[in-house]
Amino acid sequence: MKITLNQIVVWLAAGALAGWLVGMLVTRTKQGFGRWGNFGVGLIGALIGGAIFRLFNIDLGLGELAISLQDLLSAFLGSFIFLGAVWLIRRREKTRV
Repeated sequence: MKITLNQIVVWLAAGALAGWLVGMLVTRTKQGFGRWGNFGVGLIGALIGGAIFRLFNIDLGLGELAISLQDLLSAFLGSFIFLGAVWLIRRREKTRV
């Protein structure tokens, strides 16, 4: 599969938006984790969510928009999974000490 510049731009935009939304939900503040924190969480979430959607062959049939709702949903889901994993790792490290 060849990755185009357009796809990279879509992934960056979807990841940034999803990271901001998840950051707001998790921290219950408008800023979330901050500009770069939200962006990082969103990008990692986009990778995780995209991999999950491809692994399970999930296609919501939402069409080919520049940034599709499916891209945003997969990034949003992946961001929550990433933050859940970070939370579990931190919790486990606290109990070890």
